Amino acid sequence: MTNSNTNMELLRPAQRPGRPQPRFQMLRVIVALMLREISTTYGRSAAGYLWAILEPLAGIAFFSLIFSLIQNRPSLGTIFPLFYATGVLPFMMFNELSVKIAQSIRFSQPFMAYPNVTWVDVILARLILNVLKDLLVYAIVIVSIFVIYNATEQVDMLALLGSVGMITFLAAGVGTLNCYLMTAYPAWERIWAILTRPLFLMSGVFYLYGTMPREAQNVLWYNPLIHIVGQMRHAIYSTYDAAYVSPFYVCALSSVTLFFGVLLLSRHFRLLMEK
Repeated sequence: MTNSNTNMELLRPAQRPGRPQPRFQMLRVIVALMLREISTTYGRSAAGYLWAILEPLAGIAFFSLIFSLIQNRPSLGTIFPLFYATGVLPFMMFNELSVKIAQSIRFSQPFMAYPNVTWVDVILARLILNVLKDLLVYAIVIVSIFVIYNATEQVDMLALLGSVGMITFLAAGVGTLNCYLMTAYPAWERIWAILTRPLFLMSGVFYLYGTMPREAQNVLWYNPLIHIVGQMRHAIYSTYDAAYVSPFYVCALSSVTLFFGVLLLSRHFRLLMEK
């Protein structure tokens, strides 16, 4: 109850009329929304935070065991968990982040009654919080694999940050556009889930883009996650040639979806709140 009251105080507008609004008001609102999500999503016990880290670790360990029984060695390098992690972590980050952003308005709708809380605040709060959480998971998983298996790969931090940046930009664009579509048309959430279900098999999580037939490559190239996963693997494996990766294509697609998402929310936000 104390935490909830504190968050409410941060969201309340200035009490004295005629006085200017508090400095850094937008920052205060975003921080309050982030604190509220932390308390509601992960709870007040350490188990909630621990599960956010253990879930990807357990998934990587399970699939690594399965693939180690099928193949003698992964398609790249010699460590199955590292190969799988470089594919599944970017996919999971995009999928979770885009869904979180898409559900921002519904998640924080009770706070929309406050005059100083806007749809921009709720989207930015979820974006920042979940990017920070995913970066922590990234670091723990990758470092754990390097330590446990005594990996010798030379990590290109600039390329790694480039991959994370592309994930964040793409998730922000797709999530913002879906934020409008899912709020205006609730059936779109189910349709989107069906349409994106094959992405796990089409994003290079289990295979390398270059090993696919030419006809498949011509189609898969238009999947932006193929580029993001390729960039991630190029960052971890210095010998991996990811010449097919096009950051321009990913950023262009992200910009288009973000533009239309912001445009639709700006014009129709009040109508969405009346639904």
